Amino acid sequence: MKIDYYLRQMADRGASDLYFKTGNTPVLRIDDALFFLPGEKLNASDIDSIIGSVLTQEQRNRFDSDKEFDGARSVPDTGRFRFNIYMQRGTPAVTFRHIKAEIPSLKSLNLPVDVLQNLACQKRGLVLVTGYAGCGKSTAIASMIDYVNENFNKHIITVEDPVEFIHEDKKSIISQREIGPDTVDFNHALRHIIRQSPDIIVIGEMRDAVTMQTAIMAAETGHLVFSSLHTVDAAQTVDRIMDFFPVYAHAQVRTQLSGLLKGIISMRLVPRSDGPGRVPACEIMLLTPTIKKCIAKSESGQLASLIQEGAIFGMCSFNQSLTAWLKKSVISRESALAYASNPEELALQLKNIMPGGGAHAR
Repeated sequence: MKIDYYLRQMADRGASDLYFKTGNTPVLRIDDALFFLPGEKLNASDIDSIIGSVLTQEQRNRFDSDKEFDGARSVPDTGRFRFNIYMQRGTPAVTFRHIKAEIPSLKSLNLPVDVLQNLACQKRGLVLVTGYAGCGKSTAIASMIDYVNENFNKHIITVEDPVEFIHEDKKSIISQREIGPDTVDFNHALRHIIRQSPDIIVIGEMRDAVTMQTAIMAAETGHLVFSSLHTVDAAQTVDRIMDFFPVYAHAQVRTQLSGLLKGIISMRLVPRSDGPGRVPACEIMLLTPTIKKCIAKSESGQLASLIQEGAIFGMCSFNQSLTAWLKKSVISRESALAYASNPEELALQLKNIMPGGGAHAR
């Protein structure tokens, strides 16, 4: 089975994901909707052929042992594709995600440029990008790193599983380490990373207490650390970090976090109503003295209101971000409410500031 044909078709049609599963034709995800490609349904031999074309024998042995495998594939003139192979109902299945060949700019991603560039310029500390799978966390981090690469002399080390965007050295030098080929695992890589003299460390994903504690240690020793978490907003992110640790360690971790955390960017991709595609709704939390105090004192329940009131510092709530897109007639009122953390609160705010319900109200 010619997998690169489907990957090129995926890129040509602007799909974010491609699914191969026994009993179905290949399926594309375009703007969060699924499209079943015409043709014969895949059988076990087809799936095995796909796996054989993307894995070495050593990697195949690992998959046969672990029943899971993460990897990446490059297709000339098309781009890179991250893939995951897994078992379902006793048969293997494969999901591909398209990684654009060129790293997009913060502006082209419709992200808050000034705030994210400022975070990328910090000398040390911890910057987290959060959201559900596929919301653009890795792309946002890659874009911030590319901004640094274009403007500053830094040594940047990434630890990824797998490597996604390929960075070329510009003003900075970037060492990209992949779990498997370059290092045993995240914890092993991070234990040695300080000796590699980085200025900036990128951790593909925070997965456990050891990874988080090592990231905190790296930030404490004068490094800027970027990473991602699968959490829905800033308050849940702080609580999730605490969940990594035993209760007796919470006070110490909160004190460390309140001094090191520079910002949390939480993202949700919202369908456009003015054409194809999606735009990011972002909650931005920055470390002000009041927020620092809330984190240290375990008062994360107050963070949402402080973010809402923190526009002067560059902060933005999800409701404010959604309202801004609605005012520009980029998204519909229905989408704004569907992606809001508190739809009832947003509906009331829209009633007060947009009596007509917005240009795309229906």
